[in-house]
Amino acid sequence: MTELNSAAPTLDSHTEAREAVPPPSGHIGLSPERLNRAPADARFRCLLALVFALGGLALAPVLLGLWDVWVNVPLRSIGMLIVPAAVILALRVWRQRAWELNGTWWGLLPIALALVWSDLHSKFALALVDGTLKFDLFAPKLSLYFFASGLVLLFAGVRVWRQAWFPLLLLLCAQAVPNVADHYLDITLQNQSAHIARWFAGLIGFPPTTPELLRLMFTPDFGMFIAPGCDGLRGAVTLGYVALIAGYLKRVSILRWVSYVVGAVLLGYLFNLIRLCALVLYYRLAAGHAWFEHVAKQADYVIGGCLFLVAAILFLWVVFRNDDNSTAVTEAQRPPLPGRPARSDYWKLAAAAALVLLFVVPGVQAIGSHGESFSQSVRNGDLSPSQLDAMMPTEIGVYRLNRAWQEESDGRVELESAVYAAPGADEIIVGVWLPPGWHTMHESWRARGQDPLEPGDRSFTMATGQPVEFDSAYYSDGITDSFAGNALCSPSSCLSSHRAPGLHFEFAKDPIDFSTRGSRAVPIFFRIDRPHDNTPEAALKEALSAEARQFLASADFTQISRKFQ
Repeated sequence: MTELNSAAPTLDSHTEAREAVPPPSGHIGLSPERLNRAPADARFRCLLALVFALGGLALAPVLLGLWDVWVNVPLRSIGMLIVPAAVILALRVWRQRAWELNGTWWGLLPIALALVWSDLHSKFALALVDGTLKFDLFAPKLSLYFFASGLVLLFAGVRVWRQAWFPLLLLLCAQAVPNVADHYLDITLQNQSAHIARWFAGLIGFPPTTPELLRLMFTPDFGMFIAPGCDGLRGAVTLGYVALIAGYLKRVSILRWVSYVVGAVLLGYLFNLIRLCALVLYYRLAAGHAWFEHVAKQADYVIGGCLFLVAAILFLWVVFRNDDNSTAVTEAQRPPLPGRPARSDYWKLAAAAALVLLFVVPGVQAIGSHGESFSQSVRNGDLSPSQLDAMMPTEIGVYRLNRAWQEESDGRVELESAVYAAPGADEIIVGVWLPPGWHTMHESWRARGQDPLEPGDRSFTMATGQPVEFDSAYYSDGITDSFAGNALCSPSSCLSSHRAPGLHFEFAKDPIDFSTRGSRAVPIFFRIDRPHDNTPEAALKEALSAEARQFLASADFTQISRKFQ
């Protein structure tokens, strides 16, 4: 026995490993039954693909919801790549198991749960709400996970389901970044980016201490709003997911896997800081040169794209430089097996098809009723800039419309703004947030590195005679003193954009509906700017509040909301 063991082949090299693989006719460890049932023929695969496609149609309510998130929230747009990546990785695992068919009828249970979950999601939400945060317990990603798990269990079996644990769990990342990141991470990072931009500009002798330089760096007039584009979160999240998938493919240890992800995120932030400083340098060089000013946005894309590409290549080089091709050896050890699907596999296929067909009609109805968001209409060119400007009221009491404009982010129009002026009064800006979803202009100010003073809800009586709570605050950057307020307005009412705090459950659709055309809530803000002088702080705040009270007494934000449905 000792001599036999010493003569046994080892896996010290890829060549020896491949030579150690037995021929296809002698698959050690596989029973005759599994040998006969392992691979699916072309007809079975086509039918399975058809069931999968019908399943996508039945899951239309959640898929449409995810699509709206991906196209309207840039931070989560990476999700549209994560889902197909998860499907491809799951098929890769099944292929490594030679498409074996050893499924269990229990797979119908998670498929049914996914379809019911999707239908419930389209009708109401069971959510845990705390202030502006909402944790949806019927989240769309859960439907994707249950449906994919059910298909794997029903046809491939428990063994493949266990081995495909990572691709299936990756479907839970379809929204890419949790909602909590918007309020506690994204805006905070934007605020820090703005402070860093100001610090670096001062370091190179380009301090933004005049209105011209502030407009240059922190408004879209120059072609690029520097802070939101440079918070680094999107690049860090993208590299983090690349590291997550790379660690899985290399089958590294948990500790090394975590180090990959953390290192990739930190690398993304590091290169983003380099990008931020490079963009400030570009602003410094381009100031006063009209041609360079007009291509500032394109310059930012070039700078950011090149740096992110370098960061990605550097990370992948570090990760794969010692790759031993262990995956290739594993695949070589599992050549295709002969055989055909058993009759029970076709019965499972029929059962899955029947179950999915029960929910195809609601899915088709969801597709038909899925309205295009207002921002999509703007992006598709259905509404021109002049048409958007015409939606703003021409007068509000004694205030007359002076000018109107749009602001863009990531190449899409997101904000319609208008300035109103009256004799002897400060100019007042009214802005309308176009994409569906919660938003407050205080986030934009924090992104510019300005923190609110005395934030809180303040009540103002509007032209309708009803008091409205505004999420308001004062601002001062040493050049301009401002007072601003934000509200969520539907055609019927307005309420503060700062939702009431308190942890509670909601078993209904969100009372603040941001997506249903004709009744959606539209974030609207007002802002009063006054040049900074030596006026005592208390007197200044009282004067700004009084002017806001006078202006809002003649304003009807519900009417503005009605025009932007």
